[in-house]
Amino acid sequence: MARFVLTRRSPLPPADCWERLTSWPRHGERVPFTRVTVARGTGRAVGDVVLARTTVGPLHFDDPMEIVELIAPAPGRDGRCRLVKRGRPVRGGAVLLVRAVAGGSEAVWAEELRIAGLPRFADPLLAAAGRLVFGRVLARLLR
Repeated sequence: MARFVLTRRSPLPPADCWERLTSWPRHGERVPFTRVTVARGTGRAVGDVVLARTTVGPLHFDDPMEIVELIAPAPGRDGRCRLVKRGRPVRGGAVLLVRAVAGGSEAVWAEELRIAGLPRFADPLLAAAGRLVFGRVLARLLR
């Protein structure tokens, strides 16, 4: 399984950082060929499903992610969102954290990915691609 962790600081207060990080459609704005929507619920509750659909020409695949934990940040409490990937081609999950730090907040994105049919020896390349793509997403969300 490919694993990566991204950490970014922001001058935003934790509540604003959290709002941007859990604004699911904005995630797709920096991922090529991908659109992100809320497929079930509001995207703000446990059990809701966020769907990333990647399309290249006539080919497409879906990456449905169920929110299995969602705790918004509050004074003295970090925010935490845990997603589990429920699709066939993409498995794994992600944890998004927001914590207060001096001068704003810190966002942490930890992800584990398994792509069906991709051999395990490709995991380091997949992790590097994930750091690059999701690092751009995270930076854009926090701007």
